[in-house]
Amino acid sequence: REAGVRSLERRLGELCRKAARQILENDKKVVKISDTNLEKFLGKQVYSYASANEQDEVGIVRGLAWTSVGGDTLQIEVNAMPGKGELALTGQLGDVMKESAQIALTLVKSRYPEEAEKFTKQDLHIHVPQGAVPKDGPSAGITLVTALVSLVSGKGVNPDLAMTGEISLRGAVLPIGGLTEKLMAAQRAGIKIVLIPQDNVIDLDDVPEEVKEQLEIIPVSHIDEVLEQALG
Repeated sequence: REAGVRSLERRLGELCRKAARQILENDKKVVKISDTNLEKFLGKQVYSYASANEQDEVGIVRGLAWTSVGGDTLQIEVNAMPGKGELALTGQLGDVMKESAQIALTLVKSRYPEEAEKFTKQDLHIHVPQGAVPKDGPSAGITLVTALVSLVSGKGVNPDLAMTGEISLRGAVLPIGGLTEKLMAAQRAGIKIVLIPQDNVIDLDDVPEEVKEQLEIIPVSHIDEVLEQALG
């Protein structure tokens, strides 16, 4: 989670020094370091990575995000409560992501007019956990729509699935950036299926083969395809 490898080099140096000390003090010929004893040498784990959900849940969808230090998974949660049709957005979201939420809500209302009346009598709350981390960009568009449709329909979202893509008011899935980092984050989190914009297929050439081998990558061009994969 750093732009370069300076901290990595320091950690490797720390391992070498501690191994050398053990060899001298305990008369060892070999010191083996693995994931089972790494904590003994370097201390507690500094970073943790979100894993795929264990079961499908209504109104909860896993998105993918690009950050300055690589890709990450982004869980989006939607809930409704009696109210006056107001929309609350929390999780330290930027202006572009707030606009994506508005677009997603408009699209869902237009596609489900029978539910539009309910929206006037309910308040919607969209939350993206890890509130201390700023989040922005349009690539959560299809994730927001899927979360809202899941809430409206009462259908749970496939927990093995994650997605990324900007959404238009007409339901078109638009291309995004940082695809390689996002797919690496999905693979690291144990995700099995990833939906990406059709226009980003050309970028798959830059994705490491070991990442592509562990993911089922499905290109989509319209929100109907997204909902079919996510909600069945």
